[in-house]
Amino acid sequence: MSTTLVSIEAPGEVRLVEEKSPDVPEGGFMVETVYSGVSAGTELTYVKGTNPYLHSSWDPALGLFTEGVPSVAYPVRGIGYMQVGRVVEACTRAVAVGTLVAMCYGHRTAYVADPVTDRFVLVPDDLDPLLGVYVAHMGPICANGLLHAAHDLHGPAVRDLGDGVRGRRIAVVGAGVVGLLTASFALSAGAAEVVVVDETLERLAVAEALGANVLVAGDDPAVVLKRRWRHGQKDRGADVVFQCRGQCRALALGLRLLRPQGTLVDLAFYTQGAHEVRLGEEFHHNGLSLRCAQIGRVPRGLAHAWDKERLSHETILLLRERGRLLQDHVITDVVGFSEAPRLLSDLAARRRQALQAVLRHDVEDESR
Repeated sequence: MSTTLVSIEAPGEVRLVEEKSPDVPEGGFMVETVYSGVSAGTELTYVKGTNPYLHSSWDPALGLFTEGVPSVAYPVRGIGYMQVGRVVEACTRAVAVGTLVAMCYGHRTAYVADPVTDRFVLVPDDLDPLLGVYVAHMGPICANGLLHAAHDLHGPAVRDLGDGVRGRRIAVVGAGVVGLLTASFALSAGAAEVVVVDETLERLAVAEALGANVLVAGDDPAVVLKRRWRHGQKDRGADVVFQCRGQCRALALGLRLLRPQGTLVDLAFYTQGAHEVRLGEEFHHNGLSLRCAQIGRVPRGLAHAWDKERLSHETILLLRERGRLLQDHVITDVVGFSEAPRLLSDLAARRRQALQAVLRHDVEDESR
């Protein structure tokens, strides 16, 4: 059996290639892709040629990018981390044929899971399979942001994902998928108010539809929020800011939104410099904290209780509660798998706008 996969041959050059599928090993299984979500952040950096792995050597032991042979070279294959597949063959009792699973195996029409290295999450029967694209990785990314906020407030005593936002005033910078899901988590967890800040009116309309309040980034929202969110004399601003846009001006704005000694939890991926982040201004004078929340790590001391499985479970709970809203307003484009090269190229070149694009693989259509 062969599989079709997305291959980025060079910056701006995307095509589909065929690859022979390996045999299913003992303990493994094969899935046929149903949906494959597109990350407009990480994935497009490979299409644009801006991903740091393309220009530097990543040393995982030292945790450093260094000069040398780049860690990734073209063609780049296997990108994508929002897949939903149906099990069509299984050499294990861990999962039954016909089961829907959420995984991270890149944009391809079929995949053989390795029983040692591959993680999968069962997609519940009461969840629309389209929403399953968030279960394995994207949802946990955003949930991990809330977990960092909870740890910042309570340390190892965190008991609930909402411990860092419940009853507090929350600002989210960036109304992309990460920002909208993070805002949804905060709303679900009982934040006193969630304000989403972005430069695009259409995306702010989506945030409003999800239940958040909104401010336009160009109107100096720091002044607006600090006049509204008063904690005490000379103590104004957001309790927590979630920075979800990979632009240095967004990080600079997020720091301006914080109350003194507040914390910014950063979920963004930056591929350029940060000359607009003026550390001698609000960051210094208000004694702020900046925490990077990446899905590869939960806060120290919480790894045993808060692994990826629990973050996926929290995602499923969110999707059960707010899935209809997310499906109606966040998932904006669902296209056939054959359209993937044009979609990725157009998104990278800004010829097309999409909030959450999803590739649909229709096995029956393919067989006709």
